[in-house]
Amino acid sequence: MSSEPDSPPSTPRPPTLLVFADSLSYYGPQGGLPADDPRIWPNIVAARLGWECELIGRIGWTCRDVWWAATQDPRAWAALPRAGAVIFATSGMDSLPSPLPTALRELIRYLRPATLRRWVRDAYGWVQPRFSPMSRSALPPRLSADYLEMTRAAIDFNRPGIPFVACLPSVHIAPTYGHAHHGRTPTADAITDWAQRHAVALVDLKEAVGGEVLAGRGNPDGIHWNFEAHRAVAALVLQALSEAGVAVEGR
Repeated sequence: MSSEPDSPPSTPRPPTLLVFADSLSYYGPQGGLPADDPRIWPNIVAARLGWECELIGRIGWTCRDVWWAATQDPRAWAALPRAGAVIFATSGMDSLPSPLPTALRELIRYLRPATLRRWVRDAYGWVQPRFSPMSRSALPPRLSADYLEMTRAAIDFNRPGIPFVACLPSVHIAPTYGHAHHGRTPTADAITDWAQRHAVALVDLKEAVGGEVLAGRGNPDGIHWNFEAHRAVAALVLQALSEAGVAVEGR
């Protein structure tokens, strides 16, 4: 018979809100914030649910990057068994104009030597606002929807029936993009069509943040949000999670 005292029963961990996101989800009015900042919408939502939050994202991410993260990032693999819901908080970058193909634009950071990289970056900074009004979106709308479906199907294969929420693009008044956003409507239409076919709840970020961003009350860059907008997004995400079958207290 062991003389060691019995270990106290472990407290089960709460579910995890698994969020794949671009920088809109973790930037505030003055710049980027840590993933655990309580003022950003993923943590507002998780706190309301009594859940943990796993925020996986990076500035500039598109729906294609969500696919790569879900299939290659070990944080996603670790969070998925505990996930109570999955949120795809991308599509904004997909819809923004890109004078260069996305793959070429992302190669700028790898150029050597540093003087060449700075020269090319400065040159692109001059080109982007001038050519954005006549440029295609960073990703074709149908491709954004296809990557979302690939990711949804892969996650659902491992966690059948897990609730999903996806987001429609935000809005912006950014001079760096020449104030152009002609790709938003086609991207929103493609994602809406995909979501309807697969019973995915949607959050229209334009509805949540448009009043703040278009009035110039967001981040000075004209793209990212203030905390009022984060709270508005959180309210719509909670509504969408409820529609997807998540028990949300007070709804």
